[in-house]
Amino acid sequence: MRSFRTGQFVAAALALVPGWALAQHEHDHTHVAPEKFGQVRFPTSCNREVQSAFERGLALLHSFAYAKAATVFQEVSAKDPDCGLAQWGVAMTYFHTIWGPPTEGEFAAGRAAAQKAAALGAPSARERDYIAGITAYYQGDAVAHPARVVAYEKAMAGVRERNPDDHEAAIFHALAILGVAYNSPPDKTYARQKEAAKILNGLLAVEPDHPGIAHYMIHSFDYPELAELALPAARAYAKIAPSAPHALHMPSHIFTRLGMWKESIESNLASARTAQTWAAKTQAGATAFDALHAMDYLEYAYLQTGQDAKARELVDNVAKVTSLDVPQFAAGYALAAVPARHALERRAWKEASALTAQATFPWEKYPYAKAIVHFARAVGGARAGDLEAARQDLATLAGIQASLQGQKGFDWATKRWRSCDRRPTWKTRPTNIRSRPGRSFRRASNSPTCSPSWDSRPRHSPSTRPRSARRRRASTAMTAPRGRRSAPERSERRRSFTSGWWRCAADRCPPGPGRQ
Repeated sequence: MRSFRTGQFVAAALALVPGWALAQHEHDHTHVAPEKFGQVRFPTSCNREVQSAFERGLALLHSFAYAKAATVFQEVSAKDPDCGLAQWGVAMTYFHTIWGPPTEGEFAAGRAAAQKAAALGAPSARERDYIAGITAYYQGDAVAHPARVVAYEKAMAGVRERNPDDHEAAIFHALAILGVAYNSPPDKTYARQKEAAKILNGLLAVEPDHPGIAHYMIHSFDYPELAELALPAARAYAKIAPSAPHALHMPSHIFTRLGMWKESIESNLASARTAQTWAAKTQAGATAFDALHAMDYLEYAYLQTGQDAKARELVDNVAKVTSLDVPQFAAGYALAAVPARHALERRAWKEASALTAQATFPWEKYPYAKAIVHFARAVGGARAGDLEAARQDLATLAGIQASLQGQKGFDWATKRWRSCDRRPTWKTRPTNIRSRPGRSFRRASNSPTCSPSWDSRPRHSPSTRPRSARRRRASTAMTAPRGRRSAPERSERRRSFTSGWWRCAADRCPPGPGRQ
């Protein structure tokens, strides 16, 4: 990893990472460290010269470094044009098993690579099994994404059954099971998640440094009821693959759920720095989407620990973003969520009502992310007494919901707006626009018009609200999962103000940033 003292090039690329963060960890980056993505063993019939590169690409794939992995697999294919598994690897990088459906462009590129892999074939039945597995996902037209994921899982179950000694087959099958779980109706027994974890746990003793095992174990238990079971994996993953931004970030899913704010902050600072270093090497001046995703979690952790100055600095840095390495959903989500979270958590209603969407991001591709801005504006307007503005933003939200009806891929229309009880509504009398400290708005009625009401007790202002209360808040917020709470707080079922319609329940979360 390049030193943070070496030149303006890297310094400019890391501009989004707070200066105090760099100074705090500068001593860790005074020399170039060797890359470390974990150990993956995947025998192939490809040329020996490309074997190590192929396994490096596979390790990157297991840490969801999709773009970098695709580049590595393409390089392998260029050096060994007859290596069908190289094209299999390329096709796998466009299938984001638990992130959500690919874009049309990603799907086309992935299908083309899968077809090339099938055409090239492979000498061994095992290798042909892997190629057939990814082909099952890309097979057919007008097939819904959840159905494609099920087809892939069934294919990988067969690969695992026919190759019982192949650890990679078992690991990829476990991930496929998680993919089905994330694309299925909620199941509070977490049967599929536990099934995947059982497979992974059985391999842990023989593959202790495999990045996929620790990574997917975290995803298996990334729920309030199960989070503590993932703590050993969370502590291990960043050590297994410290060169991967996602490996540094992913433990914070569990740290956040358990209210381990110090660990979450350290995890996401490291992830943001590493992501920006990656981006600086290929796209000078661009902001890494992985860095933005980490900053979203950082914002929440800073707010929970009362570090308002650092939270404000993050908001200011996010506002300076002008270009991205990959303008995808996670980036748009963070661009919308960080300022919205900052305003709503502090009950800065006028600030929330004045939020605007970042100008250069392609919001038309991700309207469900932009909806966060309108939600925050609606809540802010209502709380500040500007009901007309709030109604306009609520109408915009309704329009976004309508536009998502029948959309291919993940069902954002119904799972992001899970009925009227998740949308903000209010009475028409401004005198009722008040709040109770530590409480969110009441659940709306079941009527089609969703006429909700706000609590009518006085509130603390952002500047006078007790900091101790702010530190106690560790409930749900947008992508940030539920933290540990005391028994009295649990009994009161308190929520932070950013637990609005966009924060799906843990068992209903779409495979987006909240699951990245």
